[in-house]
Amino acid sequence: MSVDYQLDGNVAVVTLNRPDKLNALTDPMYNRLTELFTQFKTDDAVRAVVINGAGRAFCSGSDVTTMVNAGPVAARYRMQTRHAMITSIAYLEKPVIAAVRGVAAGIGFSIAMASDLIIASDTAKFSQIFKKIGLIPDGGAVYFLTQRIGIARAKELVYTARMLPAEEAAQWGLINRVVPDAELETNVKTLAQELAGSATFALALAKKMFQAMHVPTLETQLETENLYQSTVKLTEDHLEGVAAFKEKRAAVFKGR
Repeated sequence: MSVDYQLDGNVAVVTLNRPDKLNALTDPMYNRLTELFTQFKTDDAVRAVVINGAGRAFCSGSDVTTMVNAGPVAARYRMQTRHAMITSIAYLEKPVIAAVRGVAAGIGFSIAMASDLIIASDTAKFSQIFKKIGLIPDGGAVYFLTQRIGIARAKELVYTARMLPAEEAAQWGLINRVVPDAELETNVKTLAQELAGSATFALALAKKMFQAMHVPTLETQLETENLYQSTVKLTEDHLEGVAAFKEKRAAVFKGR
């Protein structure tokens, strides 16, 4: 499944493990993440969670090579599996830390933002890369980005798809902390253990208070995203974007 899990004391450590593909997500990986985070809800041994990536990247997004021109019903169902994964992380009533090294792009970026805290290596870089394959942001990206950095900067990232370096991401308030690459694991472990040893039920209720502040809800945003993403996947531009990615060439978009 390419998702590893181990319990370190009271901290669950979840590792995306396809380093040769920059931890690009496949359908079984989405399902495994949902399964794990659902399991953590009722596992009293788990009091905090860390999610990271094996090798030199956090997650480069969905595996584009597996994308097919599915009809709207199949596309809608496929989006729902991604949304189940995102909500299982966002609504887990335990602290979740994303430890980001290297690239966090596409829905990999969304996974980091669905976590409570993002601790990044100085090698980390973030991108809303969707437009390069003719898609809209998914995984709740618009919802999370607007919460974290406001609509103006969120639009800049979505419209340009540029890579945002860790230091700039920290300056914008997108992430919590930047540390030297060699110190990432130590810093994250120390923070995770501190959170796991705290009054985690109180933190869970505080988390629900933060979530209650935002209108529209994450569910409303995800439903809108599902409708629009299912539509845009039928466009010529999306088909061209996927073909260009697979052929390692620049895409030629026509706006239709």
